[in-house]
Amino acid sequence: MTACGARGDAPRSAGGDQWRQYQGTTLNFISENTAPTAAIAADIRPFTDLTGIDVRIVTLELTALVQRVALDLASGRAQYQVIYADPYQVLAPYQRGLVDLRTLQADANLPDLPGGVEDFIPAQLDAAGRFVDAGPVYALPYDAPTMIWQYRRDLFDKYRGRMAADLGFDPAPGGDRTWEEYFRMAEWFNKNATSDVRYGTGHQARQHDSLMNDFSNVLWSYGGTYFDNGKEVGRLGARDPGPCRLDADAAIAGAAFYQRLLGIADPASKTWDWDGVGAAFRAGRLAMCPNWHEFAASNEQVLPGKVGYAALPKGPAGTANMYGGTGVAISANTLPNERGAAWLFLVWATSPQTQLANLKSKAGGGTPTRTSVYELPEVRAAEQRPSQMPNMLTAAAVRQAWQADRIGLRPKIPMWNECNTAIFTQLSRMLTGGASPEEAMRSIKSRVDQIVARGWVA
Repeated sequence: MTACGARGDAPRSAGGDQWRQYQGTTLNFISENTAPTAAIAADIRPFTDLTGIDVRIVTLELTALVQRVALDLASGRAQYQVIYADPYQVLAPYQRGLVDLRTLQADANLPDLPGGVEDFIPAQLDAAGRFVDAGPVYALPYDAPTMIWQYRRDLFDKYRGRMAADLGFDPAPGGDRTWEEYFRMAEWFNKNATSDVRYGTGHQARQHDSLMNDFSNVLWSYGGTYFDNGKEVGRLGARDPGPCRLDADAAIAGAAFYQRLLGIADPASKTWDWDGVGAAFRAGRLAMCPNWHEFAASNEQVLPGKVGYAALPKGPAGTANMYGGTGVAISANTLPNERGAAWLFLVWATSPQTQLANLKSKAGGGTPTRTSVYELPEVRAAEQRPSQMPNMLTAAAVRQAWQADRIGLRPKIPMWNECNTAIFTQLSRMLTGGASPEEAMRSIKSRVDQIVARGWVA
């Protein structure tokens, strides 16, 4: 059996001593508690058998992970050799503390990366793996959660005729629907389907990172942006993004619509992050919601065959679907033997074989970040029910969401964490009646400009 990491055209062999040269090494992998890490943790034995390397996995909530990684990188020693490198809270501020993986890919003594970096979905490689410079690669795309429209397909089938007659348009969910139509559909469910669901829509609108994500889909679709050159600042990133543009008319219009939308949504939305809205949807409380596509696996466990998936609605400027993917990186504090062992783990963890195994895993899930995996016949077959890989039921929606003109990429800047806090704090004020949309946007702009100026000077 060919060792994971080999490829037919590789200039070097991926078997034998290359995979056993670091046996006896112990690696510590620090990760957010995500689906692919759950799957890998449940079945790490194949890697240990292949390499003789022991991998200890620590999973934390993202904020705690960022704090621990920052301390570890500053210490000059690598307690964690492999890092789940969130693009915005780890990669952008701490890029200089991560290894440029091209140096390891070019090392003839190490196994090759199957398919090369070209096999990763291009937008994801840039967003999750690069910073400012299009050359260096600091992380390999590891997961790809993306916000899409999740809806009760059974209820849309049941009420489609009545809804079309009452609303004057076909209510079939998809990227051709507008946010105004989404609003009217949610309102229709509120008034006409109370025997089936309590509310037409729910949102992850707690004063939390989730609120920024939920709002950004609407912001971008209305033509708003956090900074000039928003797509480039999101894809490759910037050290100095310039002035915040949330005071623009388009951004204020998006905020005003978002406030209206939350006004008819489940009131508990203001207490929910992504887990909260996902649980409410599975409990039958909501007819639809925007949420991360990887919730499909748990949706299908609880509501088998009853859920549909589509790209998010469009606004006056188009549609946008927030991408939340992350890469895996290697600490630059690693010793030479640890660095080589960590490369073996990255090659294995992001390989087509492991991504396929993750798709099938009962412990996790995740979705592939490699084009070649989506082309496998068994993966294509899983896009239709009955599916042994339920996250693949979202494939048509996420393919649309990952298109260059539709993917939603928040600003990748070193000071994003503090900017994010300013954003969701003022949005929460707006949703609870403490500020108008215009006041909230102008307040965010003022605070973000201060943060960026201070961070850039530093």
